[in-house]
Amino acid sequence: MRRSGNLWETVVSWPNLEEAAHRAALGKRSRPDVAAFLLELEPRLAALRRELREGIYSTSGYRTFVIREPKQRQISAAPFRDRVVHHALTQVLEPIFERRFVETSYACRPGRGTSAAGRHPYVLKCDIRKYFASIDHQILGEELERVIRCQPTLALANTIIAGSNAQECVDW
Repeated sequence: MRRSGNLWETVVSWPNLEEAAHRAALGKRSRPDVAAFLLELEPRLAALRRELREGIYSTSGYRTFVIREPKQRQISAAPFRDRVVHHALTQVLEPIFERRFVETSYACRPGRGTSAAGRHPYVLKCDIRKYFASIDHQILGEELERVIRCQPTLALANTIIAGSNAQECVDW
């Protein structure tokens, strides 16, 4: 398949950023940080858009906490402002990657999910222990480059990847 280019203007477009803010806020509008961002949506999106276009955007620190249900695991939560950027990038990249996925994969895919997989006689449902902590950032970047040729979009993806916090050590 061909590599996708000319994505940057779509990533940083006003409608894309506005949609990203609304999607990032779903189910979180009552949180003080989200409410504050939405209260001043236009100036905050304008500032974010300027930073992205000028190449000076950088990620903020993640908040890390542990949950114990249904099992104990470490969670890393990006600040709302960064989540808006994540959504803006995902909204552009997801359709490109979606076309490349195996048809019989269901989890975490738009319009699918594990319940949609139930129409098949056999279903494998599994969780890979500490999967995200084990992803090699360099390999991930190389895989993105195999699909995306738009350099500013790749730079933003790599900024987000590099800005993630350290995870628990993975001992295979």
